[in-house]
Amino acid sequence: MTFKEFNFKDQLQKAIDDAGFKEPSPVQKEAMPIVLEGKDIVAQAHTGTGKTAAFGLPILNMLSLDGGVEAVVIVPTRELATQVSDEIFRFGKYLGINTATVYGGSSYTRQIKHVKNAAVVVATPGRFLDLLSNGQINIEPKFVVLDEADEMLDMGFLDDIKEIFTYFDAPRQTLMFSATMPPAIRELSKTILYRPEFVTITKNEVTNVNIKQNYYVVKESERDDALIRLMDFKNPDKSIVFCRTKREVDRLSTFLSSKGYSAKGLHGDMEQRQREEVIRAFKRNDLEILIATDVAARGLDVQNVTHVFNYHIPFDSESYVHRIGRTGRAGKDGLAISIVTPHEFNSLKKIQKNVGSQLESKVIPNIADVQMRQKSSMLDKVAKQEISDLARDFVDDLKKEFVDEDIALKLASLMYSANDIAGSDKIGMNSAEVERLFERFKNDDGKKRGKSRNRGYNNRGHNKRRRDGDSRGGDRNRNHNKRR
Repeated sequence: MTFKEFNFKDQLQKAIDDAGFKEPSPVQKEAMPIVLEGKDIVAQAHTGTGKTAAFGLPILNMLSLDGGVEAVVIVPTRELATQVSDEIFRFGKYLGINTATVYGGSSYTRQIKHVKNAAVVVATPGRFLDLLSNGQINIEPKFVVLDEADEMLDMGFLDDIKEIFTYFDAPRQTLMFSATMPPAIRELSKTILYRPEFVTITKNEVTNVNIKQNYYVVKESERDDALIRLMDFKNPDKSIVFCRTKREVDRLSTFLSSKGYSAKGLHGDMEQRQREEVIRAFKRNDLEILIATDVAARGLDVQNVTHVFNYHIPFDSESYVHRIGRTGRAGKDGLAISIVTPHEFNSLKKIQKNVGSQLESKVIPNIADVQMRQKSSMLDKVAKQEISDLARDFVDDLKKEFVDEDIALKLASLMYSANDIAGSDKIGMNSAEVERLFERFKNDDGKKRGKSRNRGYNNRGHNKRRRDGDSRGGDRNRNHNKRR
C-alpha cells in the first residue's frame, strides 16, 4: 500500500512526496481510513510508529480552511509540542496551514497571537487550560487529538484534560493515541469519545530486531572525544551521526573533517543542489560519515549504513526510532549508538520504555582497546600490501644502519603513530558508575511519583477548579455550556 491510495489533496500529497514517505506504517495504515471516515478512534501504539502522520495527514486533508482554529492536538511536553507542530506545518505547507504551539515557560501574549492566526494548535494541558479558563482564547475545534494519553496521565494531567473538554462543544471528532491502556485512560475514552473505533499496534512492530542498541554515559564536555573514540574503535564503513540542530551539524561536520574523517553535513538550510550532492556522495560510498538533523534524514533511503550515532538523543521516541531505522536494513545487522549525559538519563529511560527494546549500557574503550582493535586491521593491510621497488631500496638502506628486528619495530611504530588515538585514556562512566546512576534515578522517580499522587492544583500555582463529575463531551446530542 502507498500513501497515494488515500487520495489526499494534491497539495498534501506533494508534501508527503517531499518528505520521502512511500508506504504507510502499520498505525497509519489502520488509523487513517477510520479518521478520514469522520469516526472517533482510540489507537494503542507506541511512540515511534508514525502516529503524528496517522492523525495529522487525514486532519489536514479534511480542514475547511475557512478561518479560525479547526484542530487541537494535546501532548504531554513542550518538546513534543514543538515536534508535532513542526511536522504538521511541514505537511501542510502547500495548503497554507499555520500552526501554533502553546506551552508553559513562554510568552502568553505571543502564543495568543499565534493561536489567532492558526488552523492547528498543538498544546500542553496546563498552559492550554489556563488560556481557556481565563478567556484568553475562544475556539471551537472540529478535531481534538490526545497524543501520548498515558504519559499525560503519569504526569498528573488527567483532571486538566477532563476540564479542557468542557470548553469544547459537540459534535467534534476526537482521536486518542496511547502506548498503554490503563483503566483511567479507558474511562476517559468513554467520557470524551463517541462510539470510537479501536486500533492496536503491537510493540514488536516498532523497532527492527536486527539493530543492536547501545548507549554510553559521558560528561557534556566529553561528547566530542566520545564520538571520535567510538568512531576509531567501531571503524564503521558507512555511518550517520544525528544532531538536534542545524548549527550542531555544521560545527560537527567541520570538526570531524578537521580530524581527517570523510564527513559532510545535511540540513534544511542547505541549497537543494548541495543536499543532493551530499546524498549522492553518501550513496556512492564517496563519503563515510553523514551528519544530519532529523528532518533532513526523513525519507533518506541509503543502503548499507552500518552504524547510527546519536550525538544527542532526540527529545522523543518517535525520532529515535526514525533515526536508528537508517541502519539494519534488508535483513542486515546494524548498530545504533547513543551518547548521553546523566542529565539526559530520564529521556533515555523513557525512550527505552516506549520503543519496547533493550538499550544496553557500554563503556567507552580506552586507548589500549582501540590500539588492539587496530592491530588486526593493520595486520590485514600489511598482508595485502604489494612490495614496490622503492620499498626494497629503502629497506636495503635501513639494513646498513639497523638489524632486521629493529627495522620491523620502527616501521610498525610509524604505522601506530599515524593512527594516533586522540583524547583522554578514560572517557565517560564505567559500569559501576552507570549502575549507581540507575539506582539514583530509580529512587528519585519513586519520590516524584509519591508526590504527584498527592498533588493538587494549588501545587501548580492556580486554584483547584470545581468539577461537577458528569461525563461531559461524550454525547454528541448533548449541548454543553461553555464557561467564559
